[in-house]
Amino acid sequence: MYTVIPRAFSSNWVFINGGDSHSCKRFQKSPIGPLSFVLTGNNKRFSSSCLNPVSSSSQIRPNDSQAAEKESVLILMRHGESMWNEKNLFTGCVEVPLTSKGVDEAIEAGKRIRNLPLDIIYTSALIRAQMTTMLALTQHHCMKDPVIMHHETEQARIWTHIYSEDTKKQTIPVIEAWQLNERMYGELQGFNKQETAEKYGKEQVHNWRRSYHVRPPNGESLEMCLGRAVTFFKEHIEPLLWSGKHVMVVAHANSLRSIIMYLDKLTSRQVINLELSTGVPMLYIHREGNFFRRGSPIGSSEAGAYAYTESLALYRQQLD
Repeated sequence: MYTVIPRAFSSNWVFINGGDSHSCKRFQKSPIGPLSFVLTGNNKRFSSSCLNPVSSSSQIRPNDSQAAEKESVLILMRHGESMWNEKNLFTGCVEVPLTSKGVDEAIEAGKRIRNLPLDIIYTSALIRAQMTTMLALTQHHCMKDPVIMHHETEQARIWTHIYSEDTKKQTIPVIEAWQLNERMYGELQGFNKQETAEKYGKEQVHNWRRSYHVRPPNGESLEMCLGRAVTFFKEHIEPLLWSGKHVMVVAHANSLRSIIMYLDKLTSRQVINLELSTGVPMLYIHREGNFFRRGSPIGSSEAGAYAYTESLALYRQQLD
């Protein structure tokens, strides 16, 4: 039995026989790294930053002795409820916004993480994840403006460049990455899941949705989704965590399942039964190349979230 609910947290991410999934590829972006000032205390380093982006986070490597001593925060969050979640439709690459419930979920998620340090946000290229990102960040204690970084072309970079250094210091970079998009459901997209099961049989639809290797008609398997999502995580996000930066990833059921499979070393059988609720943040601590799952913060006043590491406790102390 795989247990995911630690003490001091209530986690809505559980293993069951069911769940949702969708995914797609739209835009290919050049990732931008974060910027930095450092909080120190008792010889522990806990960075929190938002100043000058670097050209590629994959250039940051744990190549010094200090890297192993740094602790960093990783927050994973599925988008809030979308209109097609509500209607029980296969969504995949289709662009649909959040419902009013999804908006409330995103705002509540922001309250849960408001006192956790953040340097940079990664989100998918799909609107439901981006809406969740922006709404959640309206609740964060830093009160910085989330700005989507457009570096897909030189012209896009120039046209969206922030020239005021004072303004730049009051922003937090948001990086779009199609590799974090949901699983593409192919010819199932737009169909009701219950009606599809009645037409093709529950077992066939279950295999399309929950098998690790089986693809829906002209769609992606979970294995294919994992290939792009985990590769992106290893190349662009993990080096930032090694360097002490604090990262939030807002994405989708299957791209997040893929990343969690890598972080928690799950088997293909375990990961297909991992159910992720909409709008619930999951906290990890990265230390010396290891990821420690800390569940989901109950609320912005939950002291237990800060008791797991000395560095995180020191950071929280700075806010009081």
